[in-house]
Amino acid sequence: VQLQASGGGSVQPGGSLRLSCAVAGLTLDYYAIYWFRQAPGKGREGVSCISSDGGAYYVDSVKGRFTISRDNEKKMVYLQMNSVKPEDTAVYHCATDRRGWCNSDVPYDPVRYESVGQGTQVTVSS
Repeated sequence: VQLQASGGGSVQPGGSLRLSCAVAGLTLDYYAIYWFRQAPGKGREGVSCISSDGGAYYVDSVKGRFTISRDNEKKMVYLQMNSVKPEDTAVYHCATDRRGWCNSDVPYDPVRYESVGQGTQVTVSS
């Protein structure tokens, strides 16, 4: 199983980015996918999760700004980031959860993750 996050970059506050997570080596349909992040000097933080049936969950700090989606045929999961803030600066990773359902609180919980991809850097600054 391989996951690859991409789409990061530098953006000004209030701007937008779309992160992508490409998944290979499994049938994506049955998996939940988590996004988590690690900001400089801080611990890892769960950001969002999409369940196998398309249910979407977010940590409070990104609700209303981020949208997670999936395309099982393309084996892709996306994180649309709008109205970004400097505190969104972090390395973002995607991870699989074969149970297919999300913890609605979206904690960072590596026990749930079978595979984790290399991250993509998001920097929000003016």
